Amino acid sequence: MKFSTRTDVEAPQAFVFEQLSDFRRFEQQAERRGAEVTRTRDAQGAGTAWKGAFDLRGHRRRIEMEIAEYVAPELIVARGRVEGVQTELRVELVPLSAKSTRVLVSLDLRPSTLTARLLVQSLKLAKGKLDRRFEERVAKYGADIAGRYAVTA
Repeated sequence: MKFSTRTDVEAPQAFVFEQLSDFRRFEQQAERRGAEVTRTRDAQGAGTAWKGAFDLRGHRRRIEMEIAEYVAPELIVARGRVEGVQTELRVELVPLSAKSTRVLVSLDLRPSTLTARLLVQSLKLAKGKLDRRFEERVAKYGADIAGRYAVTA
């Protein structure tokens, strides 16, 4: 199951990449939402890895995630596993101008167990709603980055 969207951010590519590479900010956001996050490998870029847990549909889910590809200032790929679901989050940045960047985001979920297949199948039933929520979150995060850039410019 795949989700994908894009958003244009009024900020230079290097600034957007820097914001997307601020892994500590993502860790803090997850913790504020009740997730447990532990960095297991602290590499600069590729190789950085985490273990954690979060609540989804009334169950505590375990997650492992690693930055698999990190090509500044244009690409970040994170791969992981959430209880039998292989995940790949891909973020590509394309400069539109000196102060504008297109951010392309895709999330691929691949079940590897029967339980995971049932979970992903149930998500497919709500795909339209999940697509909209995914697009809204990416657009909001892009607007947040643009806001942080406007303050510094």
